[in-house]
Amino acid sequence: MDRTRVRVVVRGRVQGVGFRYFTQCTARALNLAGWVRNRADGTVEAELEGSAGAVEAALDSLRLGPAGAEVKDMKIEKQPCSKNCQAFEVRV
Repeated sequence: MDRTRVRVVVRGRVQGVGFRYFTQCTARALNLAGWVRNRADGTVEAELEGSAGAVEAALDSLRLGPAGAEVKDMKIEKQPCSKNCQAFEVRV
């Protein structure tokens, strides 16, 4: 399988609107591994790993975000795949 991993930092109105939960639900629906967390600067950061198509679909969803969110910018960086990343978690 063609696996890929990306780190994404989402800017805009993305905290206090359920963005982490939205990301978790999206990742689980697409069978992705990784994590998501709020950052002190008001952004949301996530790492997504899985098939290239599923990661791209997740990024498309994150560009829209949940109701109440307003995504202004997303910084996406490729990352090396993890050997032991099996689940998706919300980090504090």
